[in-house]
Amino acid sequence: MNAIDHNPYTDAWRQLGQQIPKPRAVLCVSAHWYIPGVAVTAMEWPRTIHDFGGFPPALYQAEYAAPGFPELACRVAALLSPASVRLDQSWGLDHGTWSVLAHLLPAADVPVIQLSLDETADSASHYQLAGRLAALRDQGVLILGSGNVVHNLRAYSWGDPAAAPYDWAVRFETTVRARLVRGDFSPLVAYQSLGPDASLSVPTPEHYLPLLYVIAQRQQEEALSFPVEGLVGGSISMLAVRIG
Repeated sequence: MNAIDHNPYTDAWRQLGQQIPKPRAVLCVSAHWYIPGVAVTAMEWPRTIHDFGGFPPALYQAEYAAPGFPELACRVAALLSPASVRLDQSWGLDHGTWSVLAHLLPAADVPVIQLSLDETADSASHYQLAGRLAALRDQGVLILGSGNVVHNLRAYSWGDPAAAPYDWAVRFETTVRARLVRGDFSPLVAYQSLGPDASLSVPTPEHYLPLLYVIAQRQQEEALSFPVEGLVGGSISMLAVRIG
C-alpha cells in the first residue's frame, strides 16, 4: 500500500528523490525477482507487475510507465561476466521496484531496469557479484536495492501495523546499523553468523539480499546514512541505507 499511500516512509522517499541528482537510469535489485540464475530486464517498455493479492482496486490500477534501457542491460551483463546473465524480455517492474520509485522518481521519466536475485547463490556470491556493478555509478546510474533488513511475515501484526516491534527485530536492526556505521560489512554478508536474532529477522534470504547490492557499492570513507527509519507490524524494518 506504500505505493499509493502517503505516510512518513513515502514522504521520506519523496524527500530523498528531491535531494539526489537526477540519475541517467536506475538499476533495481528487488526482493521479488528471486529466481534460479541471473537475469536483467532488457525490453524497451517494462510492464508494471502487480505481484500481490487481496488489496484494494486502486493498487491494481497503479502504473509506473518508466522506459526500459536495453543498452544498459547489455552493459550490466558485460560487467557481471563471467557470470551468465540472461537478457529478459518477460518480467518488467515488480512492486519492490515501482512502489518505491513511484515516490522517489514520481515522473517515471528515468529508464529503469531490474536485476534478478539468483536463488542458487549464497550471500557471499551475491556480494561479490554486486561489487562488479560499481562502474555504473560513474555513468549516472542509481543502484537501488529494495527489500527489508527485517522481514518476518509470520510474526507480522496484520491487524495492527503500529504494534510495538519484537525485541529480536530491534536487536537485529540495531546490530546491522552499527556494523554499517563502522564499515564492518563482513558479518552483514555472513548474516547467518549473527545468531538467533538473524534467524528470526531473516527467515528467508530474498528480502535481505538487496542490502548487499547497496553496501557493495561503497568506496572507502564514502558517506553512509539512513534517510528512512522505522519498524512496522512488529517485524518489518523500513530502514533505508544511502551510500554517497
